[in-house]
Formats: sequence, C-alpha cells, structure tokens
Amino acid sequence: MLVCSAGMSTSLLVTKMNRVIKEKNLDAEAFAVAEADVKNYVDKVDVVLLGPQVRYLLNKMQDTFIGTNVKVGIIETVNYGTMNGEKVLEQAMKLLEN
Repeated sequence: MLVCSAGMSTSLLVTKMNRVIKEKNLDAEAFAVAEADVKNYVDKVDVVLLGPQVRYLLNKMQDTFIGTNVKVGIIETVNYGTMNGEKVLEQAMKLLEN
C-alpha cells in the first residue's frame, strides 16, 4: 500500500507497479490510499510505503501498525520522482524479506 496526502499522486506509480507484478506473475497488488484512510487497512496489507512528500508521517504510520507484521518505509525519492514502479516494488519486496 502506498500512502500520500490524498492518495492521488501515487496513482501512476501504482499503475506501473501493478504492470510489473503482472509481468512477473507475482502474488501481489499495489494500491494507494490517502493518509486519512490508512486505518481501514491495518489488517489487510504487508507493506506500507510513504511518498517522500509525506515522510513526516513515518512515526505515525509505524505506531499505527505496531503489534502487526506490517513493514513501513519511505519510497526512495529518485524512484518516486521517476515513477519507477519496478524499483519501488523491489523496495517493498526487500522490506518483506527483513
């Protein structure tokens, strides 16, 4: 799950990530939500990546998912800026491995 302030700036990135997921035949789904809607997904996701513009929400997101196995991180700025869906997907997968 990608998080940004309104859930809109990540929509192109989600499209690119889902294209890679389909090409690699992975059992995954990328989607984006606004920060205000995160609480509705606490028990439905494995990884939460924040857009760089909302990096200030990191501690709040970590607190939201405390006591779960959900991994929380910040999308690398260069990959967000270039809308590199493959690299952001790789970042999510690496978080899952740790």
